[in-house]
Amino acid sequence: MRIKYDNHVVDQPFLIIGGPCAIESLDQLSQTAKAISESIDVLRGGAYKPRSKPGSFEGLKLDGLKILKHVSASLNLPTVTEVLDTRDVELVAEYSDILQIGSRNMQNFELLKEAGKTKRPVLLKRGLASTVDEWLSAANYIQNEGNGQIILCERGIRTFETSTRFTLDLAGAIVAKNLSGLPVIVDPSHATGKPELIEPISLAAKAAGLDGIIIETHYKPDLALCDREQAISTNHFNSIVSLLR
Repeated sequence: MRIKYDNHVVDQPFLIIGGPCAIESLDQLSQTAKAISESIDVLRGGAYKPRSKPGSFEGLKLDGLKILKHVSASLNLPTVTEVLDTRDVELVAEYSDILQIGSRNMQNFELLKEAGKTKRPVLLKRGLASTVDEWLSAANYIQNEGNGQIILCERGIRTFETSTRFTLDLAGAIVAKNLSGLPVIVDPSHATGKPELIEPISLAAKAAGLDGIIIETHYKPDLALCDREQAISTNHFNSIVSLLR
């Protein structure tokens, strides 16, 4: 997969994105990023967090963006972070190399348009109850603004199954790749919600001919303020990547 940002290019046959769900502090992001810096192509970290329950940690916002920028510069790594609101697109694009549109905003068409206008690469997650056709139609909103740098992300859909957090639609991801010609990556953290399933799902994504993975990892998973149940240790993350490489 080839990603252009500013005057730089990431060109990897299988893209590895890793980092914490949420940026909690400079120390937390620095320690996590340093531990996985040799394994990742792109550093992830959420500054704005959409939470299902009010009162949950919603991120450090601008302070989080500044931390992300500082850590990425020190390690010479490109970054991806989620943008939630049309009013924040320009600000987030100033601090992050790739804009993420999360599953709950996949059909926020005004947000898709604004993200497309930035000409930043956009990582578009599939909605948790969206069809492949709806997912690709959402991508078209970004493309219609002249931005063809789109990375689709299969993160699991909601079904009647309760043994995992969501149901990973690997077949749907392959269909989306074949129909669109866009790169498609997999988010095994959200799809399964179970650390023990992240390795086999990551291997399955590569075996299926998809283009990468995005995984939540934390230097102290038990202390994570967001999605600690699915976060894996940096050592576990590095061992998974060694198998994929």
